[in-house]
Formats: sequence, structure tokens, C-alpha cells
Amino acid sequence: MLTRSGWLVLGGAAAALVGGRLFGLVELYLVAVGMAALLGVGLARVFAARLELQVGRQLSPRRVHAGQPARVELVVANHGRRATPVLRMHDPVSGTQGASVLLSPIEPEVVVRSAYRLPTERRGLIGVGPLAVIVADPFNLVAVRVPAAGETELTVLPRVVDILPPALSGSDEPLAGVRTATLAASAGDDFAALRDYVVGDDLRRVHWPSSARHDDLVIRQDEVHWQGRTTVVLDTRSATHTAASFEDAVSAAASIIAAAWKRRDLIRLVTTAGFDSGVATGNGHAERLLDELAKIHVGHPGTLKGAVAALGRGSSGAVVVVAGTVQPQELGGLAAAGLGRNALTVVACESSIAGGLPGIDVVSLDGPDGFAAAWNGRMTARRVRRQPRSRVG
Repeated sequence: MLTRSGWLVLGGAAAALVGGRLFGLVELYLVAVGMAALLGVGLARVFAARLELQVGRQLSPRRVHAGQPARVELVVANHGRRATPVLRMHDPVSGTQGASVLLSPIEPEVVVRSAYRLPTERRGLIGVGPLAVIVADPFNLVAVRVPAAGETELTVLPRVVDILPPALSGSDEPLAGVRTATLAASAGDDFAALRDYVVGDDLRRVHWPSSARHDDLVIRQDEVHWQGRTTVVLDTRSATHTAASFEDAVSAAASIIAAAWKRRDLIRLVTTAGFDSGVATGNGHAERLLDELAKIHVGHPGTLKGAVAALGRGSSGAVVVVAGTVQPQELGGLAAAGLGRNALTVVACESSIAGGLPGIDVVSLDGPDGFAAAWNGRMTARRVRRQPRSRVG
């Protein structure tokens, strides 16, 4: 009930009372009585405040990338028969002292809106709430704290920069530079050719205008893209990262996943700590990977060679290892990990593995912007070296 100021006033009143008793000064008795009366008025004022409030809180959006704005909107409606006193809304926010919003007196049946912004400079999970309405006397000696809304959470995803998708591997896998004309069960792909109907064909693929002209059933064939695979291996070992390099690595991993997502690849995320998302595609899978990257932290166990070797020979598509500092012997271990014809790219502090090894592309991890320029340049050069084949059959 008593605020910090209220406790100080109460202590001052007690001290004045003791001083008046010791020194026989009537003035100190008067000071003690005045302080006690001030506290009594504050208590009466707070107890007399009968509030009938409806409080709502909306977090928008609930998922943002680091650096993007996020705000909390508060809606307060007064359903009482008289105006409210000055209200203070306090919302605890993890990592901060919380957010406090002061609202002037609200007339009956009036709705007031207010908002505040959340800190989104760093990725992670930000807890918000529980929201409390605080009613205090004019001198802030006595206050009542009433819960108004529960807890909610904001997910701050890693920063994502616009980059080219990873180079496709040379293995015989989906989207390995090959386009083929295939009878598809679903529409929406590029038209390739028409052919005569064969018993067993899906009648939904009948091209009726052409069938009418030829006086026989004709089936439409569409040119269908096969689906590529991209595997991102994130080094989470504390010994290979500083705080800044780990954030850059997580941002690079998120950017690679986003680029592969746009190409509709099958995506897999693996960490040296043992996390393995499995291979999947679709918006839901990509969003789950970004959510995992939002809350990931450095750890101790695992090795890069072990994480890459566990992927499986020739089944992981394009493999991108995102690390901090990589020793030359570790780079040699990656080259010998047995990935077959898969494309292997290492994103790391380039000074630690200057020169790289044949068959392994090395991209500098030098902040999000520096990484984007180095990555796009490397992927462009690789595409020039290996032009995609094309065949129709």
C-alpha cells in the first residue's frame, strides 16, 4: 500500500515523534501529526477510488526481425460513473526496467488509447507483463496495484539480409540445374507440351480445347521444378566465437535459410550442440527455424567435423557451415568429411582460414553487410563457373 515515499514519510513522522519526546519540542509533535495526517489523506483518497475499468493490451507484431519496430498498444475504457484519477500503467519488460504510461483522468464511458515501443535491437525472446494499473494519491505516498493483463512474449528474430541462395550441389538431386517435363497432379507450373491420353492418366489433366480439336483426349504436361536441398550447419561453440561474431553468425545462418526458402528448397538446420531440425519445406518449417535461431545460445560440446559428417553422404544438398574462427586443420577435416559431390561453403572469419582449400568456398563473416557482399560475390562467381543444364523430355 505504501510507496517508497510513503515509508519515508512514515519514518519521518516516527522520528519527529521520538525527537519531540526527547527534547520536549511541541513543533516536532506537530510535524509528526502533519506527516501522519498526510498519509491518512492519501489512504482515504486511494480507498475512495472505485474503478470500473476494461483494459486491453495488444502486441503488434508478435514476431519481428532485429531492428524492426514493435509496439504495445493499451486500450483503457472507463465504465464507472465518475472520472478516474490519474492512472499509471506499468508493464514489466524483460531486460529493462519496464514500461510506465501515465493516463490523465478518464471521463465515464470514454476509451483512451496509448502505446509504447519495445527494444528490438538484439534477437531473443522478450517477455512483456503482467500489466498492472497503479492508482496513487497526489503525493505518491499510497498506491494500489491492480493486475490488468497477463504475460505475453515478443520473438525478435535474427537480422536477415538479402542474399543469393546457396549454389546448388553437383549431386543428382532436385533442382540440381535440371528442368524436366513431368505429368503433374497439380496445376500452376509452366506449360511444357501436350501428348495423347494413356489409360491411367488423371482426367483432371485433360486439355479440353485441344481434345475437341483433335477429336481425342489430349493431356497437358507441365514443366516442373525439382526441389533443391540446403543444409545450414551453425557452429555454437563458445571457444570459436566472441559475442559479436556469434550474432553475425546467427544472422548469416538466418539469411541463408531465408534465401533458400525463397527458392523453395528443402531446408535443414544443424548445430554443433546436437540440434537437428530434419529436412522439410514450407513457410511453417522456415519460420520454426528462424524461431530456433532467435533463442539459440553458445555452448561447449561438439565439433564441426562431427556435425558435418553426421549429415550423410550425398543427401544434404548444398551444405553451408557458419562458424566464427575456424582453424586450418578443421577446414581440412571438413574437406574429408565425406559429403560426396555436395556443394560445401564455409562462412567464417576469413583471416583464420585465408586461402581455404580446393573444393571449399570460403566467405568472410564480417558483419551482416560485409557478409552479404562477400556471399553474393562468391555465389555469382560459382554460377558463372557452373552454368545450369537444361533438358526437356
